[in-house]
Amino acid sequence: MKRLFLILITFCTAASCTVLYRAVRYGSEDIDDHNIFYTYDLHENQNKFHFYKADSSIIDTLDINWNYKNTDFHNLDSLLKNTWTRAFLIVRNDTILFEKYYRGYTREDISTVFSVSKSVTSLVVGIAVDEGYISSVNDPVTKYIPELNSADPMFKKLTIKHLLDMRSGIKFNEDYGFNPFSKIARLYYGTNQLRLIKKLKFACEPGTKYNYESISTAILGVVVEKATQQNFAKYFEEKVWKPLGMENTAKWSLDDKRHKSVKAYGGLSITAVDLAKIGRLYLNGGKFKGNQIVSSEWIKETLTPNPKNNGYQNQWFSFNAFALDSADNRYFADSLTAQKVWEERYAKTYPYYKIHLYKKSNYREGYWKLDFDEYWGLFVYTNQFYARGIMKQIMFIDLNKNTIFVRLGDGADLYEYESLIYKINKEL
Repeated sequence: MKRLFLILITFCTAASCTVLYRAVRYGSEDIDDHNIFYTYDLHENQNKFHFYKADSSIIDTLDINWNYKNTDFHNLDSLLKNTWTRAFLIVRNDTILFEKYYRGYTREDISTVFSVSKSVTSLVVGIAVDEGYISSVNDPVTKYIPELNSADPMFKKLTIKHLLDMRSGIKFNEDYGFNPFSKIARLYYGTNQLRLIKKLKFACEPGTKYNYESISTAILGVVVEKATQQNFAKYFEEKVWKPLGMENTAKWSLDDKRHKSVKAYGGLSITAVDLAKIGRLYLNGGKFKGNQIVSSEWIKETLTPNPKNNGYQNQWFSFNAFALDSADNRYFADSLTAQKVWEERYAKTYPYYKIHLYKKSNYREGYWKLDFDEYWGLFVYTNQFYARGIMKQIMFIDLNKNTIFVRLGDGADLYEYESLIYKINKEL
């Protein structure tokens, strides 16, 4: 094994293949990856903002009635102790209702939140628009990254809005399986983001198709750096970190020591309580202590569900749920029936919806005979939104209940974290 490792190191050196070397050495992504990359370090603020702490928590007495690994859990704390969760935080009306840390983590420990970084990047883009560094989200990226004028001609059609809504058309495989030769590995372990971006090709024309891919947010980060003429993390520090009174440390991972370009798509490492303050900013329409950190228009656009884009807008997900008819059925024989259910039961409360045709498996008579029936499903988009990382790092906000949930951890062992949060939030 040692000999194989030495051979790989030799090969990497000869081929200048830092990506392969890093991938073999460090393996797949980890929430402590801020320890392996060069980083821009954010420090504690002198003027800190603190949430209030509830004298007693209704969460402790709430029966969550949750089955996990064939075991019924009725207490949230007991459930989380059996998962890979590191931090779980619930805030309502600026008051912490639940705050627990697991697996040796403390309130001051940071962890990489991966794609939650995308939603934070969107915030930074919004501020750059407000300050005039970016004149319009409809501008082509070539206006800010002139190096792309000599790359694929499609870049001249690619706008910032396309990137924000994951409609870039770029040919990029978001494959998170351990493959040191994949494009996501080249992006994650590479040492020059802009060089990689310049080599990209397009699968379709920008704006024509939704396709979630980290490269879109990586380009947004470069746009901000080029437009502001400063490092993305430094700009974030001045416009977000200090004004919001963050109380712990944090880090943004960089591509390398020389280029110092921020991994805007997944490189933020932060504590749960400080991440919650970004959620709070969105709940308060972009304001903090009377100061408009980002325009209310940007917040409104971000927190308006976009069913035509799978409920994804400005790097945030809209939470949707199955709609039910009066008999609690969620499957409908045709789209007209689903439309009628929405009009009669949901239109006033949830004006954004999607009707979707899908196949549901059914066992028929006979041995092992599997067939499919077509059903129509009605999905309503709520006033709840969330940012999500690859290992179920979640920042969830509810505009109506003024609640914030943060879950940090390694390993998506409990795949229904969003559903768990939705269920708890419903009881608050």
